Amino acid sequence: MKREEALFLVKKQLTEHRYQHTLGVMETAVHLAKVYGADAAKAELAAIFHDYAKFRPKEEMKQVILTQNMSKDLLIHHSELWHAPVGAYLVQLEAGVSDEEVLDAIRYHTSGRPGMTLLEKVIYVADYIEPNRQFPGVEQVRELAEKSLDQAMVKALQNTIIFLMKKNQAVYPVTIETYNSLVLN
Repeated sequence: MKREEALFLVKKQLTEHRYQHTLGVMETAVHLAKVYGADAAKAELAAIFHDYAKFRPKEEMKQVILTQNMSKDLLIHHSELWHAPVGAYLVQLEAGVSDEEVLDAIRYHTSGRPGMTLLEKVIYVADYIEPNRQFPGVEQVRELAEKSLDQAMVKALQNTIIFLMKKNQAVYPVTIETYNSLVLN
């Protein structure tokens, strides 16, 4: 699928603000893919579609999680996690993307997972550091991303876990497992 076609499909699903975020993720993902030797075309496609389901109604996402036998654990955690696995499913169903590497990069861009592929890490980090993001700690992760994708992942995961803990929110177990797998490696 060509970039223009993918962007056309995605733009209909997103707010203007989120579309600008997507463009930033796309540019960042292509850059990181080139730096670390990932497939830049796959990184671009995954980045474009990473937030495809972001604004779907929660009830629709819940039904996809249930009918597609996704982890029921998702439903007891914050709904912000849902758009990634639901998005991977809907991108395949509605946009016809069938590349499993691309779909997995979309699927795990919010939670991570132990044993992430290079492409999955590229999308996770690109989503975290894209130029429109402004929050405490993002600059440090941007700097780390130019030196080590794994170090950038660890710092982004640390920041996310601490942020959730400070808000008294549960941390999705797979996110903790992702962090542990990187620091124990």
